[in-house]
Amino acid sequence: MVSSTAPAFVRMAAHPLRWRLLTELAASDYRVRELVDRLGHPQNLISYHLRLLRGAGLVTAHRSSFDARDSYYHLDLERCAQALTAAGAALHPALRLDPAPPSATTADPPVRPRVLFACTGNSARSPVAEALLRHRTSGHVEAASAGSHPKPHLHPNAVRVLREHYGIDIAGQRPRHLDTVAHHRFDHLISLCDKVREVRPEFGDQPRPIHWSIPDPAASNDNDQASYPAFRHMAADIDTRIRYLLPVLSHVTNTEVQP
Repeated sequence: MVSSTAPAFVRMAAHPLRWRLLTELAASDYRVRELVDRLGHPQNLISYHLRLLRGAGLVTAHRSSFDARDSYYHLDLERCAQALTAAGAALHPALRLDPAPPSATTADPPVRPRVLFACTGNSARSPVAEALLRHRTSGHVEAASAGSHPKPHLHPNAVRVLREHYGIDIAGQRPRHLDTVAHHRFDHLISLCDKVREVRPEFGDQPRPIHWSIPDPAASNDNDQASYPAFRHMAADIDTRIRYLLPVLSHVTNTEVQP
């Protein structure tokens, strides 16, 4: 017997305000007050619907590393993909399809997107993101990274996690300052830590700002061996976000070159 009750995801996403929250968080991580400004609704109403989305497992939240009084909200796109697939199967067996994993195309796009990843030290999160984006696109996207206060060297666990889990070697790379790329043109500026988001440089061509609120894996433990699991988790999180970024890069590029 077919259930007359709509799947949980459909019921959750059907509310106009919750759909707008999902849409905003699909593009970037945000704080509550930023969502209030973007959507034009009172904070208590925004917080209420965010709480419902968190209860459904679609949205997560964690304290900002810049200001612990704030929290950043993040949309779990993989959970959304699974929920959409389940909703399709509930409607008709022919719609019981596995979600296609986001992946890069092998052909060169008409215009190569340029993406800059920024964090504070440019020693872990941003160089890992740069390397993974370049790896996932086979060089068809121009990726760079820099930091507001670059460290002298890459963190050894960042080098290790890329080598052991992705077959990527960045041992010869050195952190660099955001000032060194300030005059370059980028299509997307992606900040990966909450601190650098507050001080990211201005670019003349106004790249699309995106924020991925990812905790510093080195802050979990001063011992490299003990902190390595945090680096694995960080790299996996970034890799998932990058896989879902690829269709966005492709879509924007193809749209911009249309006559």
